[in-house]
Amino acid sequence: MPKKANPRRYARAVFEIALETKSLERWQTDLQKIVGAMSNADFLAAMKSPKIRFDKKSQLLAGSLGTISPVALNLARLLIVKNGIGLIGEITAEYHHLVDVYRGIQQAKVITAVPVDARDKEKLAENLGALVGSKIEMESQVDPAILGGVIARVGGKLLDGSTRSKLAALKRELAGRE
Repeated sequence: MPKKANPRRYARAVFEIALETKSLERWQTDLQKIVGAMSNADFLAAMKSPKIRFDKKSQLLAGSLGTISPVALNLARLLIVKNGIGLIGEITAEYHHLVDVYRGIQQAKVITAVPVDARDKEKLAENLGALVGSKIEMESQVDPAILGGVIARVGGKLLDGSTRSKLAALKRELAGRE
């Protein structure tokens, strides 16, 4: 049974090439173009099809991607040959993660009970950044079920400052005293 390709290895290789050639942004753009092309189910099926010759796939790919660096095009071709083109989304996500780590940025998912304005988001990102020791890029969502406060997931950490969790902790504490 053949080994399954590891998206992390491909992403690491792409990241090292991008660092060496000082083309981090270009690679982000090129990878997104490949992901965009592969998001079309029919196109992806054609790229995976054993009935279509590689040279035809290569022509279709080059025509579909437009202006893309030759090295990125070669990555897409390699993935087609290795039957790993379906991994391009995972490779791209891992590449973005590596770039963020390199730049000292962490992604945060924040849940609030009510929508927060841009100024409050910026302040919250600063506070979270100070707490974890890096710059924060936030994705926020609203969930009225938390009643109030904030729940933030930064990296592998969950910071729960919601009113719901505080009430649950108080309930457990009061139930333990009886």
